[in-house]
Amino acid sequence: MKVLIVGANGQIGKQLVKLMKEGKKHTAKAMIRKEEQAPQFEEMGVETAVASLEGTVDELAEAAKGCDAIVFTAGSGGHTGYDKTLLIDLDGAVKTIEAAEKAGVDRFVMVSAIQANNRDKWSETIKPYYAAKHYADRILENSSLNYTIVRPGGLTDEAGTGKIKAAESLERGFIPREDVAKTLYAVLDKVNTYKRAFDLVSGEEDAETAVSNL
Repeated sequence: MKVLIVGANGQIGKQLVKLMKEGKKHTAKAMIRKEEQAPQFEEMGVETAVASLEGTVDELAEAAKGCDAIVFTAGSGGHTGYDKTLLIDLDGAVKTIEAAEKAGVDRFVMVSAIQANNRDKWSETIKPYYAAKHYADRILENSSLNYTIVRPGGLTDEAGTGKIKAAESLERGFIPREDVAKTLYAVLDKVNTYKRAFDLVSGEEDAETAVSNL
């Protein structure tokens, strides 16, 4: 399937583009914020679309045109204020959901945060971030889309092992961004993950097996 990767220039997004290029099962279309980010993807033979999550739903729908799925890997990042958390992690995600419906893209995979569905488990230090993820996920669950919500634990820059643990509810843990990307790649065409949400940390099973056993 052809997949629009929202946040393609981010760390998880770049890993996912690379996996799709190597795996040849899916075709990536990289959504980027700035034209100057395009050459690195074009050198890989990956199509790009320039659009901003602070732009309009119509602009995002145009970027998604011709795609079969969207993977939302974007985030405001740890160095911005909570104003950007609202505009990117909440409103940007919701606008992308609306854009998917408008463009007729049925499959939507969301990168959330571990236990975002459970207010009692939210991290006190980044509570507004958790609130943004919580409500974006709830809007996705109430949409018409065939969604999967992946809720990873603390993200690390270590090399991936390809080994994960995935379940509807997990205790806090960590996971390399590379292994999050592998999990996103694995869920895309797994019908058993449709209309499902799960927590994700490093574990003992390879991503394909763990996702298939959900």
